[in-house]
Amino acid sequence: MFILIAYIFAFFVTAFTASVIVGIVFFPPVRKKIIEKLSEFTKHHEAKKQPELLLKRSPINPILKPHANLWEAVSVMNPAAIHLDGKIHLIYRAIGADGVSRLGYASSNDGINFDTVLPYPVYAVLNPGGAGSIRRYSPVLYPSGGSWGGCEDPRMVVIDENVYVTFNLFDNWVLRIGVISISKDNFIANRFNKWSDAIILSSSNREKNWVLFPEKIHGKFAVLHGIIDEDENRVRIEYTDNLNDLSKQKFETVDPQTVPDKKIAWHMHVRSAGPPPIKTKYGWLVLYHAHDQKESSRYKLGAMLLDLNDPTKILHRSPHPILEPDAVYENDGKPGVIYACGAVIKDDTMFVYYGGADKITAVASTPAEDFLQALVQDNTSADDVELSLHASSRAN
Repeated sequence: MFILIAYIFAFFVTAFTASVIVGIVFFPPVRKKIIEKLSEFTKHHEAKKQPELLLKRSPINPILKPHANLWEAVSVMNPAAIHLDGKIHLIYRAIGADGVSRLGYASSNDGINFDTVLPYPVYAVLNPGGAGSIRRYSPVLYPSGGSWGGCEDPRMVVIDENVYVTFNLFDNWVLRIGVISISKDNFIANRFNKWSDAIILSSSNREKNWVLFPEKIHGKFAVLHGIIDEDENRVRIEYTDNLNDLSKQKFETVDPQTVPDKKIAWHMHVRSAGPPPIKTKYGWLVLYHAHDQKESSRYKLGAMLLDLNDPTKILHRSPHPILEPDAVYENDGKPGVIYACGAVIKDDTMFVYYGGADKITAVASTPAEDFLQALVQDNTSADDVELSLHASSRAN
C-alpha cells in the first residue's frame, strides 16, 4: 500500500513539473506569471539586505562617457578620486581608437556633476613594456579591460604635500605596477606636465591593482598589494621608506587567477582591491571586487574594515555585495562589470566612482556614518542574502 501511494505521489509530482515546463516553453502568459512570482520571491529576499550597506546610484549616471576624439573614443572608465581644495577630482582611464589606455582628468564641486573635463590626456606612458619593446596589438585576443597597452585603472591618494597615482602598466601581456606623483599645488592648478617620472613598484611581470594607503604608517609608505592571504582574515601589505626601493624588496603577491574558489562572506572568488583604503574611526575601509557562486562572471563590490594598528587584519566584511552590476550602463559593453577605483567621503557622504561594463564612468553614494556602523554591527547571515533567481528574472 505504501509503495502504491509513493508511486501515485511521484506521478503527480512528475505531471506537475512537466506541466510547468510546458507552460513556460509554449505559453507566454504562463511564463510571464512564473517570472512575476520569481521576481516577488527575489524582492522578498533582497529586502533582507541591510539598506545601510547598499550604495545608491546617481540618477544622472553615467557621469562620464566616451568622446569623439582619438584618445578617449572607446571607453572612459575606472576613475581614481580624491577630495582636495573643496573639489572632487577624478583621474580616469580612457581607451582611444588606437587601443591605448591613457589618463584623463575631471572635477566636480558636488561629487556628481563633473563640469570640468579636460580635452586632452593628463598622462600617458610612451613605452609601457619598457625601453625598446615593440607593441603587437591583437584585436583577436581580448586583452586587459579592452585595450592593448598603456596605463590602466589608476588609484590616487594624497600623502603629505603630494598626490600619488598608482596604475597598471600593460603591454604585450606584461603587467606591472607604476606610480607617479605631483605636488598638490601643481595638481590643483592642472599643471600636469609636472608629473614625476614613473616608478615601477613590482618586480615580476604579472602584477595588478596595488594601492597606496593615504598616509604613511609607522613612518613608511604602505602598499596594499594583495587582499588574498593564506589566512582568510588578513590582507598583504608591504612597507617601504622609499617607493623607488619597493621593487628590490622580496615579498610575494598572490595572483587571484591561481587561487581556487573558497566561500568567504558572500563571495567565492576575490578579484582585487578597489579604491585606496579610507581611514575611519572604525578602521581602514577597503572596497573590493569579487564573484559569488551563482554569478561567477559578474564583478560585484564588497566592503571590509582593516585594523588601524595592524591593517593586515580584517575586522569586518559586508555579508552581501554593496553594489551589483544591474543597471543597463553596467551591461552595455562587457556585461556584468562594476569596477571601482575611487572613493571619497565628503560632508558625511561616501561617493564611490566606478567603471561600468568597461565603457563608462558612474557614481554611487551612501551616508558614510550609517554605512560604517552597519558594517561594524551587522549580524545578517550571508546565507540569507545569497540570491539565485534574480539573474533569471532579469534575463526574461
